[in-house]
Amino acid sequence: QVNLVESGGGLVQAGGSLRLSCAASVSTFRNYALGWFRQSPGKDRKMVAAIRWSGGTTYYSDSVKGRFTISRDNAKNTVYLQMNSLKPEDTAAYVCAAAAGNPSNYYSDVAYDYWGQGTQVTVSS
Repeated sequence: QVNLVESGGGLVQAGGSLRLSCAASVSTFRNYALGWFRQSPGKDRKMVAAIRWSGGTTYYSDSVKGRFTISRDNAKNTVYLQMNSLKPEDTAAYVCAAAAGNPSNYYSDVAYDYWGQGTQVTVSS
């Protein structure tokens, strides 16, 4: 079992920045791929960013590429999402997810085994 706890969400003006954190309670954290997803009311959950267990390869949705950066600190069992140049359309609940090993598709939520509760990000115009 992997417990994931997100933090760092909040209200920010357009153009601003936030950094989300996701702490995992598992001793084998380095064996998991990690992803950030977001979901708005009435919309499907979408992958935002993901990172391999080694941290050497990252994946981004086209909508955030160049603005968001995912990283991980295996010593702290934590994955981060640095969000810059935020837009109102980035408003959503952001959820952290973990997948054992190397998922077949980092962009699909069905590839992930564990999920956090989420943290709300609201970007005002």
